[in-house]
Amino acid sequence: MDLYDVVCRGQTEAVRSLLYNDADVNAQGGRYGTALQAAAVYGESTEIVRLLLDNGADINAQGGEYGTALQAAAYGGTTEIVRLLLDNGADINAQGGYYGTALQAAAAYGGTTEIIQLLLDNGANINAQAGVYDTALQAAAWKGVTNIAQLLLESGADINTQGGEYRTALHAATFKRNTEVVRILLDRGAETNIPDFSEARPLQLSVQNRDLRTARLLLSRSTD
Repeated sequence: MDLYDVVCRGQTEAVRSLLYNDADVNAQGGRYGTALQAAAVYGESTEIVRLLLDNGADINAQGGEYGTALQAAAYGGTTEIVRLLLDNGADINAQGGYYGTALQAAAAYGGTTEIIQLLLDNGANINAQAGVYDTALQAAAWKGVTNIAQLLLESGADINTQGGEYRTALHAATFKRNTEVVRILLDRGAETNIPDFSEARPLQLSVQNRDLRTARLLLSRSTD
């Protein structure tokens, strides 16, 4: 097995042995792009991440499903690995991969408020536009975690930014039937009449989804 394979299996001693025998720590390939990104996304061994870094892994190498090791770690949801990468010079606003940025990956999948706050405290651009959900707020709205949506809004997220798969955060929350996030967005002034890429407004989406609860909420706040 090569370095990438043993990293994916979490075999620390095998990783150590291969590195000792001059395995290419920055070889590209596989779903995650590099061994470091694989170690970061699995989150099972901070020691493996540290081993790779100590042996010359390029912390900002681009490639694979998550673009960078930091985005992979944010997706994986292990705070200790996110912190380790930041402490070793990871570019917090590097763009690439499925989610676009580390902050968006954390908001969409692996994040806790602790990881979100850690990224923000280290200079993550809260309104960066990239990836499938375009912004961290749209990603959080899609995921439906109310405390992350609230944290992003309290930290200055632009509520009506347009782009990504769902066009706005309100569209994303509505499409996913995340009524409580819809309520939070409306309370913060989300525009209800922006059309998505199929010209549907959030109210139309809720009707199409037969989501009566969200439809009633949107109707009560409609600016039409």
